[in-house]
Amino acid sequence: MAILITGGAGYIGTHTSVELINSGYEIILVDNFSNSKAVAIKRVEQITGKNIQIVNADIRNSDALSKVFEENSIDGVIHFAGLKSVNESIDDPIGYYDNNIAGTINLCKVMNKFNVKKIIFSSSAVVYGNPKTVPIKENFPVSTSNPYGQSKLMTEQILNDIYLSDNDWQIALLRYFNPVGAHESGLIGESPNGVPNNLMPYISQVAVGKLKKLYVFGADYDTKDGSCMRDFIHVVDLAKGHVKALDYFKCQKAGDVLTLNLGTGKGYTVLELINTFKKVSGKNIPYEIIERRPGDIAISYASAELAQELISWKSKYNLEDMCRDTWRWQSKNPNGYQ
Repeated sequence: MAILITGGAGYIGTHTSVELINSGYEIILVDNFSNSKAVAIKRVEQITGKNIQIVNADIRNSDALSKVFEENSIDGVIHFAGLKSVNESIDDPIGYYDNNIAGTINLCKVMNKFNVKKIIFSSSAVVYGNPKTVPIKENFPVSTSNPYGQSKLMTEQILNDIYLSDNDWQIALLRYFNPVGAHESGLIGESPNGVPNNLMPYISQVAVGKLKKLYVFGADYDTKDGSCMRDFIHVVDLAKGHVKALDYFKCQKAGDVLTLNLGTGKGYTVLELINTFKKVSGKNIPYEIIERRPGDIAISYASAELAQELISWKSKYNLEDMCRDTWRWQSKNPNGYQ
């Protein structure tokens, strides 16, 4: 029996593939390579010493997906395939809803057709909107102000409704905070197309000389140094959370819906991240403080106690580890997978 990973060639997909293989799982990857590179899979094979089956397909293509299920004995799905830029989603809401929501509906239709009723969905802390207090707990109100966030929230609702209609489904909604870092080998890491949307790859590209300087959006927030505070989590910790969720389902005889935060439970400011990266890399990180960005919230970090209680998962890596592993990846691969 194998685990099907949609979006398996992506940043989180590749790291999760490594951890699943290391934990004895057989995997099959599906990716349309719209935001990933096939060479990343070769790197995973190099790390694990295993050959990996990869299918070039879009999850909206029912025939292609059905063929994968017909030709393989699939036990469950980890669903990473989705577009993930807030700004891009504002410019192209139809594309985001089509890919992220219609794609998930099609995936679930095919899963149901082949009686595969185990799915782990990569959700996001964006579903909490602007929380009134921190740390953020899973029972907090949810709201979001952009199509990307809406697509995550709506997919969560769809999966909850599927469970209500059929209690045989085992569903995990894993709400990620801010994934950063890279595998310790330096062979796989985050390789965004064009200018990065996220903070850590932007910092690392400044450090390697690919970008001239970093822009810090606001230094007048109510935090220790005035910059925004976020819960950064090492991508390997995140990947291991998916393994723990699968292990949990293996021990359960009944269906279930798990809604869990995956974060460290600690907040780090933007300036703390910059200074820690400078320390571990030995590189200067030129930055300029500019006006706040509309919609940014001051502080966001997780309560991760429920994941520890239910699936025995807890983050291991600290901020220095995250920066060190990011720098190892970026310095070895200045242009990512290009």
